[in-house]
Amino acid sequence: MNPNKQTAAGLMDLENRFGAHNYHPLPVVLDRGQGVYVWDVDGKQYYDFLSAYSAVNQGHCHPEIVAALVGQAQKLTLTSRAFYNSRLGEYEEYVTRYFGYDKVLPMNTGAEAVETAIKLCRKWAYEKKGLPAGSAQIIVCENNFHGRTTTIVSFSVDPEARNHYGPFTPGFIVIPYNDAAALEKALREHPNVAGFLVEPIQGEAGVCVPGEGYLRACYDLCRKHGALFIADEVQTGIARTGQLLACDYEGVHPDILILGKALSGGVCPVSAVLSRNEIMDVIRPGQHGSTFGGNPVAAAVAVAALEVVKKEALSANAFRLGKIFREEMQACCRNSKVAASVRGKGLLNALIINNREQEDLAWDVCLQLSRNGLLAKPTHTNIIRFAPPLVITEEQLRDAMAIIRRTIAAFE
Repeated sequence: MNPNKQTAAGLMDLENRFGAHNYHPLPVVLDRGQGVYVWDVDGKQYYDFLSAYSAVNQGHCHPEIVAALVGQAQKLTLTSRAFYNSRLGEYEEYVTRYFGYDKVLPMNTGAEAVETAIKLCRKWAYEKKGLPAGSAQIIVCENNFHGRTTTIVSFSVDPEARNHYGPFTPGFIVIPYNDAAALEKALREHPNVAGFLVEPIQGEAGVCVPGEGYLRACYDLCRKHGALFIADEVQTGIARTGQLLACDYEGVHPDILILGKALSGGVCPVSAVLSRNEIMDVIRPGQHGSTFGGNPVAAAVAVAALEVVKKEALSANAFRLGKIFREEMQACCRNSKVAASVRGKGLLNALIINNREQEDLAWDVCLQLSRNGLLAKPTHTNIIRFAPPLVITEEQLRDAMAIIRRTIAAFE
């Protein structure tokens, strides 16, 4: 055995040599986590301010979620959907009542759930709305991020997501984000629109928060024109933004709701598409499915993960601490040449870095943050996303903010 295999350098070398180079991670090799903290292979402790892109809202290795995982894994892990299992029905009842829907279609990853929602929307449009076969169109927004499957990148405007992956799936209309008038125009000009797919807050685009009233206006326009309002809350959902769902800020109940990430608390892949009977019932046996979707372990874990969100009042904690974070960081930005502004909701926030003179400045800031004991990652060159686990305390948050301020000051 290679004696260097377990060192940080050796482990990074293994990934570089034997793994596809489809990610550019920070040079930190993590070995364990608990709550808001992670530790690298050398034992150094960090605040995790990415939360696996909001999959670990409940904190790393939450004991109740892990107990559900272990308990079910020792009993029954997978049956496929060829048979009933003793956990799925209980989970389906729990999750539909939790979010206020009639039915759920269980999947594994966020991208799978988005693909499922697209298929569901189109099938509904043909069988219930009466659109001519093959004509259904779905409206999406510029700078969206819904995953990386071929159909999803077909309506991306990011060259890195699209280049050399065509031919692309047709049937999508791209409009500006945070522009209800653009949605109204598209709905008026295109009679075969089946639905509108939108992120309530665009996460990968840099935590872009739309103006107040945008979601409600879009929802009302969909009602008026007979199109489905589809909310991708894979990243924004499950307490991350200070409400159970980001759509809750405007009292919008999506026709189709897409969930993932924190639905399992980061323990295993679990995603879900929720809707009402009239929509969900167009899917019949043999028309859509997944070997692992709805497996007993996922069902047990998801119930435990959602119970933690409720019992520990994570939405309220994210709402309160998010306000503190933005107020403190805005004060930091006022006196900084490096940090331009901060934006977000709840504990999904972004720090905008002034990188006019140094393109890699946000990356360099993140490298220094890691040296100082806090992990975050840039998106879109000059934006650093800060999304700690929602179990974070005010004391921990203030300690983390001191690290961020100290790090920014070193670049002034």
